[in-house]
Amino acid sequence: MTALLRRLRYLSMVLSLCAVVTGCTRVDLAYRNLDVIIPWSLNDYLDMNREQKSWFDERLRDHLHWHCTTQLPGNLAWLQSIEQMVAEQQVTVEQLQARTREAKLAIAQVAAEVTPSAVQLLQGLDDRQVRALQQSFSEDLQDKRRKYVAPPLAEQVADRAKRMEKRLVPWFGSLDERQRQRVSSWSQSLGEQNREWIDNREHWQQQFMAALQQRGSADFPARIAQLLQRRESLWTPEYQQAYARTEQAGTQLLVDLVAYSSAAQRQRLSDKLAELRRDFAKLACLSGR
Repeated sequence: MTALLRRLRYLSMVLSLCAVVTGCTRVDLAYRNLDVIIPWSLNDYLDMNREQKSWFDERLRDHLHWHCTTQLPGNLAWLQSIEQMVAEQQVTVEQLQARTREAKLAIAQVAAEVTPSAVQLLQGLDDRQVRALQQSFSEDLQDKRRKYVAPPLAEQVADRAKRMEKRLVPWFGSLDERQRQRVSSWSQSLGEQNREWIDNREHWQQQFMAALQQRGSADFPARIAQLLQRRESLWTPEYQQAYARTEQAGTQLLVDLVAYSSAAQRQRLSDKLAELRRDFAKLACLSGR
């Protein structure tokens, strides 16, 4: 189970490479970027008792098995399409937008699968656990505001560029000066995206906690389903606009970086993608072992 979780997190790196769309600190389009909606991520926020932990572990195994047996085959085909794009030098805005739509669909399927488990887990929380969850959210927001919003904007822009370059290096190797300048201009174009992202995060968490206060109500499952499966419907207007801008900027950034890449960088990218696809293909749930 640990190995599969590690591979799922690694897959999120590929999804982020395909569409560097959410900017800021969390560009992952998959599993980790689902934040608290997946039960195994809730484990980071909740202080569960022994009974809840036992239930949690069982559901975790079920969800991972479901993902491995039903979703990973599609992920393999998706990875192969990325490989083909790179090999044929067809990394275009249109191609990346298509891959991004596919990634978002995959996320939606995961969210729908785990929502009933999340509802059941949340309905079983006592008042102390709800207060502790609220405290965890508050501390998380305080930490992110201190780290990503409090610094002067120029420092935010520079730090964002550094984080992006760090994420790109495993795939491209060291970036040349032209590529680094492109990353810098991308970061500059996002402006106050850090603040818009965290303001929206706080807005969503407030709605989540309001629903949790009414976890015994008949409409609680529907409210959680909206929060987890249709998050964008609850975004602030400012963030909806910021997200669209960031998605467009991130897609164009990746197109340009590949266009500026050397033959050695493209080979490295192809090799990393092929290695990851082979790694997933060897999973026991796919081979029937």
